[in-house]
Amino acid sequence: MGTAYTPGLKVSASTEVVKTRRLPLKGTVLVSEGERVHPDTVIARTELPGAMQTIKLAEQLGIDAADVPAALKVSTGDRVEKGALIAQTRGLFGFFKSEFKAPITGTIEMFSEATGHLGIRLPATPVEKDAYIDGIVKEVIPDEGVVVQCRGALVQGIFGVGGERQGRIAILAKTPADVLDDRDITDNHSGAILIGGAGLTPAAMRKAAACGVAGLVVGGIVDRHLIDYLREILGDPKYDIGVAITGHEPIAFTIVVTEGFGQIAMANRTFQLLCSLDGRSASINGATQIRAGVIRPEVIAPSDPSDLSIDGPVSSSELDLGTPIRVIREPYFGALGVVTDLPSELQIVESETHVRVLHARLDDGRSVTVPRANVEIIETR
Repeated sequence: MGTAYTPGLKVSASTEVVKTRRLPLKGTVLVSEGERVHPDTVIARTELPGAMQTIKLAEQLGIDAADVPAALKVSTGDRVEKGALIAQTRGLFGFFKSEFKAPITGTIEMFSEATGHLGIRLPATPVEKDAYIDGIVKEVIPDEGVVVQCRGALVQGIFGVGGERQGRIAILAKTPADVLDDRDITDNHSGAILIGGAGLTPAAMRKAAACGVAGLVVGGIVDRHLIDYLREILGDPKYDIGVAITGHEPIAFTIVVTEGFGQIAMANRTFQLLCSLDGRSASINGATQIRAGVIRPEVIAPSDPSDLSIDGPVSSSELDLGTPIRVIREPYFGALGVVTDLPSELQIVESETHVRVLHARLDDGRSVTVPRANVEIIETR
């Protein structure tokens, strides 16, 4: 067996990017197949039904359930404003009337004569889905959303936080080993996606938020610095990052980490690609999922969305001689290299298990042997 499937990152100057943009529930699609869209184009819209608040009206008025209908001042389907009179009893000789006013603004959805309970539905919440990238609508999913396609540069990371944002790429690091500090960030970087090197300091995160930065892309990050920053802005000393999926953190910018935790120099090929995109408009998303249905954080810089042709060989998820890889386990964690041999026989590794291995030449010149399960392919098409 000369090859084996290995999931991997993609770092490509020109590739096809396809994104499915779907509403959380059925609604109205606002664009057509073949239409050009921009990141902020609303492609579909729907409404999330508001919660219903049940009021025990008989108890509130101090009357039997059978007497509530005579006291009602509203009907099912009526919209009421907060503080509006909903029900009022006749009282005794016109005096000692009991009344009840709407505690919320909403719509009268139900009334039960058996229990005297009244239901008020809160207003629906409008939900819009944008295109996220600059591209062409490849397919319309009726009542749900669309598939958007473009050609452009794509850099996937191994970890990120923060959701979808857009901005122009600005290179701050001079080398892949530079650490981004607060002195590197100015008000001129508002709305920009900043490219660093080996990491960033806690002060840099605070400065990025203060200056309105859209995103930060770095090789590594100290996990304690990130958690402490999130706890600081939330005022919650126990807050922690989700272990299943990220991307919903209440952070003012998005972070994409390309190499791993700690201060790790960004891979040179990744750094050079990002430098070549200086000034280009891009989309960034820190969402990361490490379980089934892997989601990678990403930076996408579309080129001409009308040109969807993909030049060059089709990328592969199989190991072969010359395949670019990243080692994802110690003792070579984070190291980049290329496959030089794929021996078919099983070999005994340090854990005394028999596994299939590969030989690789790392970027620093070392020749190493590692289990195939300990690497991931870097797709460079």
